[in-house]
Amino acid sequence: MGSDKVKCPHCGKVNRVPAAGNGRPRCGNCHEPLPWIASAGDGDFAEVAEKSSVPVLVDLWATWCAPCRMVSPALEQLATERAGQIKLVKVDVDAAPQTAERFTVSAVPTPLVMDRGEVLARQAGAAPVPVLRTWLDQALSEKAGKEANS
Repeated sequence: MGSDKVKCPHCGKVNRVPAAGNGRPRCGNCHEPLPWIASAGDGDFAEVAEKSSVPVLVDLWATWCAPCRMVSPALEQLATERAGQIKLVKVDVDAAPQTAERFTVSAVPTPLVMDRGEVLARQAGAAPVPVLRTWLDQALSEKAGKEANS
């Protein structure tokens, strides 16, 4: 589990963002929220995704999958749009078979929205950014509605 370099969408400065940690990553230069994009596998999925301090958009994908290569940039765009609000965790199902089995992934791409280890929503297959944005917003608003009623 390391860190990835992320370019700040506000000022252009390159920052190191850890795969796991508390809080929300901010730019060291302008202090604006940074997109939190990390990779995880069988050994560190719990630490990177389930213990996240923000809801997680999980991208279950495979290197050989053409639709995955179309969806991945769309999910990265959503992570950039929602910087400070969500974390994108990318999981290559071929390299992480236990994680794929745990979420009964029968086809890729399979995006999930999770919060503290609980799956809030699941999307089957590729979809354009507007569809994914609506799906993500619905999952997050349902989560907020449940918290307000408890």
